[in-house]
Amino acid sequence: MPETEVVRYDVRDGIAWVTIDRPEARNALNRAVREGLFAAARRFNADDDAKVLVLTGAGDVFCAGGDLKEMADTGLKIPPPDFLPQFGRNIEITKPTIAAVNGPALAGGFLLAQMCDLCVAADTARFAITEVKVGRGAPWAAPLPWLIPPRLAMEILLTGDFVDAARAERIGLVNHVVPGERLREHVQALATRIAGNAPLSVRAAKRTVRLLAEHPLPAAFDEAERIWAPVYTSRDAQEGPAAFRDKRRPNWEGR
Repeated sequence: MPETEVVRYDVRDGIAWVTIDRPEARNALNRAVREGLFAAARRFNADDDAKVLVLTGAGDVFCAGGDLKEMADTGLKIPPPDFLPQFGRNIEITKPTIAAVNGPALAGGFLLAQMCDLCVAADTARFAITEVKVGRGAPWAAPLPWLIPPRLAMEILLTGDFVDAARAERIGLVNHVVPGERLREHVQALATRIAGNAPLSVRAAKRTVRLLAEHPLPAAFDEAERIWAPVYTSRDAQEGPAAFRDKRRPNWEGR
C-alpha cells in the first residue's frame, strides 16, 4: 500500500507496523480505514519476513472509534460481522500482535486494542467503550470479562467513562505503560524479543492462552497437547537444545 493511503504498512527488522494515518479525523474508522486494516492484516499473514504485527495510530490519537459522520450519512444500523477486522473472529492471525496505544482508544479504537495479543500504552493514553453515550452497541466487547475482572468490565461498559493508562495497567487491560516519546522504541524492543523466539513455539503459545475461553479445563488440556505435538516433533525442537549445547544462537526454520 502506498504511503498516501490511510493505513500504512511498514516492516522494521521483522516487525510490521500498521499505522492508521487519518489524524485529521482522530483516526476514525471510516470505510477506507476499515478496508485498509483488512488489507494490512492479509498482507501480514502472507509476509514471511514479518514476525510480529504492531497496530498504532498517527498523531496523538490511537483511534477514536467509528466514523459517526459516515454512520449518520449511510444510516448504519447493525454493523455486519465483517465491518472491520477482529483478529480471531473474522480474520485469523496466527502470529503475535501488539497494540501500541499512543493516545485515546475509544469505542472501535478500544476494540482494536482489545483484539491484539498484547497492549502497550503511552502514559497519555485513555480507553473507553463510549457506545452507551451515543446509543450504539458493543457486541465485540464479549471477550472483555476474559481479559479483566467482570465487575470492571461491567463498569466500563455501563458508564462509558474513560480509563487512564495507569488504571488500565493495574486492571490488566494493558501490559506496559511508558512515556509517549518512548512508546515506539519500547514496542519495537518487545516485538523483537518475541520475534527472536522459535516461531512454532510462539504460535502454539498464542493458541494455548485462549483455550480456557473456549473449552472446559479437561478439554483445554487435550487441545493443548494436540497444539504442541507438532512443536515437539519439529526440527526447531532439536535446534534449540543443540544451540544451547554449542553456546550459539539458534537458527530457527519454523519447521
